[in-house]
Amino acid sequence: MIVRLGADPEVFLCNGRGTVVSVIDRVGGTKENPLQIEGLPPGFTVQEDNVALEFGIPPASSKTEWVNSIKLVMASGLALVKPADNNSIVKFSKLSCTLFPSKELTHPLANIFGCDPDYNAWTGVKNPRAVPPEPNMRAAGGHIHVETEEDPRQCVKALDLFIGVPSVLADNSQRRQSGYGKAGSMRYKPYGLEYRTPSNYWIFDEKTMGWIWDQAQNAISFVMGGRDLEGLSKQIQSCINTGNKLMAEKIMSRFNIKGPSNVR
Repeated sequence: MIVRLGADPEVFLCNGRGTVVSVIDRVGGTKENPLQIEGLPPGFTVQEDNVALEFGIPPASSKTEWVNSIKLVMASGLALVKPADNNSIVKFSKLSCTLFPSKELTHPLANIFGCDPDYNAWTGVKNPRAVPPEPNMRAAGGHIHVETEEDPRQCVKALDLFIGVPSVLADNSQRRQSGYGKAGSMRYKPYGLEYRTPSNYWIFDEKTMGWIWDQAQNAISFVMGGRDLEGLSKQIQSCINTGNKLMAEKIMSRFNIKGPSNVR
């Protein structure tokens, strides 16, 4: 059974010298009122989220649709960015966690963090509001939305196994875990859930986008098959939260999980 997936990844912008720059006042759209991209079907949106550009896509019913939607919204969103001056070149930064220059953080919106609370699927407890461990640090998430009638907490635990654990090997920016993207991070949704553990590392390559699709399908099938992970609760959480690569390899080997083909 195929479940539909959506996403609202965040990405940083940088100038021609590779220095990260704030998106504030350069695109438009907010959490409360995302900007629908003109000429695209409903659900293709952009918005300013702190200093990052956030995208939204409508639910995808196939891997091809999923990959194409993410590519389309990213290209269309970048085209909407207003340059800071006539000579400014703006492109995507592939960093999922970085320190911003202080001059890019002077706007009040650059210091507003979080909105709705999220939860820890392993404990059922609301997570503390995330704040950067360093004042100038900002992190970009690669959140995944899953349409399912299965228990959301069990689904997120399985997503930790199939996506969170392999991401320890695939994502080279474990620094983000010091403030964001802990194991089991989720929000409940009327249609299912939002999985908030991964960074945005997977949105920059078609193979990794497709791998995320496959792994999410595998996770939900795992839950539908009546399997659970309570015996591995501590190991999975520790693996993700500490970035333990050796532990990730052992867990993946036990369940015969492969990382993205372009990574491992």
